Amino acid sequence: MRVIVVGAGVIGLSCAVRLAESGYDVAVFARDLPLETTSAVSAAIWYPFQSAGDRVAGWARTTYREFAELAESEPSVRLRHGKEYLLEPTPNPVWADVLTDLERVGSPPPGFRDGWSFTTPVVEMPLYLRYLVKRLEAAGGTLNRAAFSALPNTAPIVVNCTGLGARLTAQDPTVTPVRGQVFTVEQFGLTEWLMADNGPEELCYVVPRSNDVVVGGTSQPGDWNLAVDDKTAGSILDRATALVPQLRKARIIKHRVGLRPARPSVRCESVRTGDRQVIHCYGHGGSGMTLSWGCADEVLALVQSA
Repeated sequence: MRVIVVGAGVIGLSCAVRLAESGYDVAVFARDLPLETTSAVSAAIWYPFQSAGDRVAGWARTTYREFAELAESEPSVRLRHGKEYLLEPTPNPVWADVLTDLERVGSPPPGFRDGWSFTTPVVEMPLYLRYLVKRLEAAGGTLNRAAFSALPNTAPIVVNCTGLGARLTAQDPTVTPVRGQVFTVEQFGLTEWLMADNGPEELCYVVPRSNDVVVGGTSQPGDWNLAVDDKTAGSILDRATALVPQLRKARIIKHRVGLRPARPSVRCESVRTGDRQVIHCYGHGGSGMTLSWGCADEVLALVQSA
């Protein structure tokens, strides 16, 4: 059976891989190819962020386990230990049961009253997105650039993974942007990630990869601006160097901006539209990578029952 997947970010590609490897004739169409998507900008540390809904924790657990297996063979996925500092004492998150080594931080830095450490997948998204494309093509699927004003009607099943584009493809105004600005610096020997709760809009995270380190960030709801803001970049650097002083001497490689597709809750459901079945899977906020395989499994189940 032919299935069209619209969208080539981490959600669209993960769904397409699952479907193609399960025997479906899969074609992916996207306005933005994988390295042009918000997914490619992501620091991509497994951590449920800016996503809501009762099913999120289950999707996150499934994805954690998938990435833990991939880390044994796929170089773009690594398990890394790190710490998160919190402004206030906080109970363990609902998804903590999937972690094997969650521990409280005994003495958080000044200004923070709590914290924990754990090991989690870190994914180098430019490399990983290429890996997903190769898996898709190896399973017989295709990837094509195409811009749609509405979902195509040339297949009995269409999977809508358009992120912010769902405002148009699903006529869903509840999907809104949350602007994230980051930059990368040359790797200087950092092996552990760090996150800090600096408030609702001013994030702080330092995520090492093989050849660089991603430093962020921002969480600016309703902001469509894709231009790099120099003042914001300076604030990000100040927050990060307060916790990782070595960053001050690291050479900056590149500044990036991405728009996270936020929604009151992730939409993952099947809807009958005329003579086709449309499966919507969008609104993952800042958790696209974190929920990707869990959602892909659910999309496969919805296709199989269509």
